[in-house]
Amino acid sequence: MLQLEKVHHIAIICSDYNRSKAFYTEILGCTILQEVYREARDSYKLDLALQNQYTIELFSFANTPARVSRPEACGLRHLAFSVKNIEENISFLKSKNIVVEPIRLDEYTLKRFTFFEDPDGLPIELYEL
Repeated sequence: MLQLEKVHHIAIICSDYNRSKAFYTEILGCTILQEVYREARDSYKLDLALQNQYTIELFSFANTPARVSRPEACGLRHLAFSVKNIEENISFLKSKNIVVEPIRLDEYTLKRFTFFEDPDGLPIELYEL
């Protein structure tokens, strides 16, 4: 068996680099660790941290195919972030004109959660601890 310790990072390819960069930094609150433009690939790579922990690599590539997301497509289903107060976070998202689904209740943990989407339609979950 592998001896995995933790998730190192999540890589996301976006269709509009500037729009996604703003979303992940200004809406989700990730901080930029490093931003690199790779001229040979006409591609950006943005390393992002959440609470000082390297979390997301955001990439841009020319002419990427659209990601099939719903209903229940095979592959990455969603990103999930824990929050202390789900209502405060929903209010913030709505103030930025981001559509948020109604709060649901996890039938096994009895914790509340909801979903919204990044600029490319990738589902993002808020899970209240």
